[in-house]
Amino acid sequence: MATRHRAETQAPRPFLKWAGGKSQLLEQYARLFPKRYPRYLEPFVGGGAVFFHLRPPRAVLSDSNAELIDCFRAVRDQVDAVVAALRRHRYDRDHFYAVRALDPATLTPAERAARMIFLNRTCFNGLYRVNSQGRFNVPFGRYVHPTIVDAENLRACSRALRRARIECAPFSAVLGEARRGDFVYFDPPYHPRSQTSSFTSYAPGGFTADDQRELARVYAALDRRGVLVMLSNSDTPLIRELYRGFRIVEVRANRAINSKAGGRGPIPELVVLNYR
Repeated sequence: MATRHRAETQAPRPFLKWAGGKSQLLEQYARLFPKRYPRYLEPFVGGGAVFFHLRPPRAVLSDSNAELIDCFRAVRDQVDAVVAALRRHRYDRDHFYAVRALDPATLTPAERAARMIFLNRTCFNGLYRVNSQGRFNVPFGRYVHPTIVDAENLRACSRALRRARIECAPFSAVLGEARRGDFVYFDPPYHPRSQTSSFTSYAPGGFTADDQRELARVYAALDRRGVLVMLSNSDTPLIRELYRGFRIVEVRANRAINSKAGGRGPIPELVVLNYR
């Protein structure tokens, strides 16, 4: 059995800002992670904060967002080329919109990753949002000297990612992968707390209440198989009902990515566990 932590020259941090990212919650999560497991699987990898914190020696990271997966693979496999491509970008409004208008399919893998990291670092509020055609559509953000190139951290992330298989797949694909004793962490798009709080457009089509119900079915199937499962979500009646019978822990998060200032600040969230 593998332990959770491995020593590295520099601890990697997420190289992308991501709506609902878990960096701020890691201290609250620390007591909830299982102590030992042979493999770590994360079907909604997002910014990867939990993976980079745990640094498991064996992992399967996946997401339905193909552009995100391409970015993670490029950082893992071609980090020097990604850094070189990032150095060609600059914090400038006209440059931002010119880069945003590029078709990612016309770029090399390293250039696509650099484009995603650059837009993420310089767009409004660090959002990742796409339109119905799957094109990134967040406007230019106003910052003071934003960090576009953090070569040392990108290389640390690359080292950690070399121990992971990275796949573009729906969350349900974990059923064909996870085995007894593995640790699966789900961090799906959250069920909205109100009609105006939904943020599910990280991929065309969003993430619906029916998707939440399907995720709960996948969670229960993994539980029956003897897989260790942890899930984060909003504190809503639907989520509490879907995971009735499992251990539910409340945490509090400061959510800064919200179009209205009144929607920011500490709010309750739920962590669902099938183990003690």
